[in-house]
Amino acid sequence: MKMLEMKGVSVVRSGKKILDSIDLSIEPDESVAIVGSNGSGKTTLIKLLRGEIHPYFDENSHTVMKIFGDENWNIFDIRNKMGIVSMDLQSQFSPDTLVSEVIASGFFGSLDVFRNMEVTSEMVSKVRNAALMMGIEELLDRTVDGLSMGEMRRTLIARALAPGPGTLVMDEPMTGLDVTMMSKFRKMFDLLIGAGVNLIIVTHDLADIPESIDRVVMMKGGRIYADGKKEALLTSETMSVLYDEPIKVEHNEGVYRIYQ
Repeated sequence: MKMLEMKGVSVVRSGKKILDSIDLSIEPDESVAIVGSNGSGKTTLIKLLRGEIHPYFDENSHTVMKIFGDENWNIFDIRNKMGIVSMDLQSQFSPDTLVSEVIASGFFGSLDVFRNMEVTSEMVSKVRNAALMMGIEELLDRTVDGLSMGEMRRTLIARALAPGPGTLVMDEPMTGLDVTMMSKFRKMFDLLIGAGVNLIIVTHDLADIPESIDRVVMMKGGRIYADGKKEALLTSETMSVLYDEPIKVEHNEGVYRIYQ
């Protein structure tokens, strides 16, 4: 059973194809980087995975869109299989929300833990384990208004990890972080992969890609432009075509960076 199976998937908005006949398959034990510039279709792909939008179907369509083998999946029903870490969440929590409550909200798909929600002792244990994995156990009783950007990012990743998914989808996970923090996050991603958590990192910046990820999928104009090994695709020539401008790619100690 594949983690993700897409065949002929298109998304149409106002008569325009935002995604155009996407074929993409990801195994449940596979980590992948999905790379593309703004407007390439990456955000639309995330919305598909969240269930916020749906593929375009017509009478001649042979579209397939499955997550863990299910065509009728619901993000709330599969959060113990797949967690989505989207950085737009970090400004949506109330400033007085505790870090422990942010993490626990991952069990309910909410932006807080409300009175009608029962946080079980098992959930409390999983919240603490996720915090330990992210190195933020000492922050559990802090409110989010006092967190640095890096601490909030770790909190959001812990939120997605708490229900115990085998796969995390991360949308532009290092935007706004400084070079030192980016290095720490790459190492953390490598540790997660080493611990058996599969990562799908959606990004425009090659420096987001941890060393453990070997497969890169490139998106351009709502289509898959290339799909293959990192070493073969992350070159100056290929990236220049992908971004439609001269790009220089440098590779040092497992990290790829682009220069314009």
